[in-house]
Amino acid sequence: MEKAAGCPSVGSSYPQKNAEILSSQYGINLFLAGLLLTFAWAVHAVGISKSHLLSYLITLMLIQLLWMLWYLCRSCTQRRLIRDKDTHAGARWLKCGITLFAVITLILDSFKIGYYVDFSNCLSPTEGIFPVTHAVHTILQVYFLWCHAKDIIQSFKTLERFGVIHSVFTNLLLWTNGVLTESKHQLNEHKERLITLGFGNITIVLDDHAPQCNCTTTTLCSIFSQGIYYLYPFNIEYHILASTMLYVLWKNIGRKVEHHQQHKTPFKFHGITVGMIFGLIVLTSTIAIVVVYLIQIGRSKIKSELALTMFYLHAIFVLALMCTAGIVALLIYRLEDRSLDNSKNPARKLDAELLVGTAAGSWLLSWGSILAIICAQAHPKYTWYNLPYSVLVIIEKYIQNLFIIESIHREQEKVNDDIKTLRIVTVSRGSTLSLTPSYKEIYNGRAARDRGEVPCLLKGSICGRENDGGGDPREESSQDQSSVMRSASDFSFYSRNSVTNNKRRILKNIAAFLFLCNLSLWIPPAFGCRPEYDNGLEEIVFGFEPWIIVVNLAMPFSIFYRMHSAASLFEVNCKT
Repeated sequence: MEKAAGCPSVGSSYPQKNAEILSSQYGINLFLAGLLLTFAWAVHAVGISKSHLLSYLITLMLIQLLWMLWYLCRSCTQRRLIRDKDTHAGARWLKCGITLFAVITLILDSFKIGYYVDFSNCLSPTEGIFPVTHAVHTILQVYFLWCHAKDIIQSFKTLERFGVIHSVFTNLLLWTNGVLTESKHQLNEHKERLITLGFGNITIVLDDHAPQCNCTTTTLCSIFSQGIYYLYPFNIEYHILASTMLYVLWKNIGRKVEHHQQHKTPFKFHGITVGMIFGLIVLTSTIAIVVVYLIQIGRSKIKSELALTMFYLHAIFVLALMCTAGIVALLIYRLEDRSLDNSKNPARKLDAELLVGTAAGSWLLSWGSILAIICAQAHPKYTWYNLPYSVLVIIEKYIQNLFIIESIHREQEKVNDDIKTLRIVTVSRGSTLSLTPSYKEIYNGRAARDRGEVPCLLKGSICGRENDGGGDPREESSQDQSSVMRSASDFSFYSRNSVTNNKRRILKNIAAFLFLCNLSLWIPPAFGCRPEYDNGLEEIVFGFEPWIIVVNLAMPFSIFYRMHSAASLFEVNCKT
């Protein structure tokens, strides 16, 4: 009988599982085709031009636009229906972050349009159509994510799976295109700087895709061409954030959720002053280091070596502080006895997987640097700072991942902030009386009120005064003793609560400090401060082309790790 009863539910899950498998395979093939087209353009394959790649991306964006418009229209017609929502998905701070990146992406698109206008004589029309389509795609996608990121789709599930997965891989391809374009620009600058470090045996051949005609307005062309590459890091983060939010939406299609109230966890600056101050010091110093690094690197061999030394010393200091803060946080967790929340949560699972997966990019670069230092025959002085830097990068990410993953899995403390007691102590007949109720008394008083009774909160004081003259001295003595015992138990409760609050305050300061540190460490590689390029030692050991391939593959994941860690730590700060 049990088997027969279970058959319908098992049978009904087959179409849903098949749709999930089919849609995922469709998305992967869509991505692989675009990836191969991108690679063919990057290596100047015969018969493949940039217009072919842009035409493919434009087609994908137009298909996604049609699907989003259809979904929005259908949602508008069904707006009166009550729909299930995933309260963990699409947090408000995440939506605000993606909106900020989207605004900068729109500025990037406007720069591309201006660049196309100035070089319109020798550029393909697709290079003008692409930024316009991309701008419309960005505006509608941000609106879609603001309104429907929390949706749990229960109708047209097969069609919606294909639409959402198409959107996921469209954003991943746009991310890949941005990463490749930005990497080619960084590589060209790196090749020009290598000669100043004394590596004259490396042939400098610029991989240039510049238009073969003169600009109509030289000054504007220079502003557009330089500004585009400074805005690419924000465009890259926008598309990877959009793809992760859409992936969570895809995983939630057809999902059954338990209806329970989700406690809002707003961000508060109160109590995190210390962490914010130290974090802002790190952020300010990092910006200064990046500016000096970009000015000094490539000017001369001595200035380049000083810039590298300065970068390594600053990074070693910051990473050591982050390791210490992470260890303290983990020790506090070991002292606490709180259960973990193991309920099914696609957003939380994706966060943990992205943290470990993208950290592998930095670990690959760090192990490459460690191996190069061990195997190299000659060691310039500045390269020795690379060893502790690489080791600390590995350790810091390991500790930070443990802290973040445990934090997002810990059950939230249910503290009723509405119940605030003010303890007034009086002395009556030689004994201490509490004129405020304990938590249990408040609870029991509410229960009594619900039964129609008038609660007597302060036995031996208020109620006793109502019966003056009829009281027994022995009863008054026993009431005084019970009040003293109650005050002692309340003092013990407040002591434990004070210790808990101190632990929470320390954890919030650590999370705020690590949040700003991760933002600080995102800035250098995102804006061209990449010692993995400029160090030169790895290129001697592994060879120029192999090491450059490794850096170009690993660096995007390393950059994304810092931004994703900052987002996760912001959530930890709100949750703690």
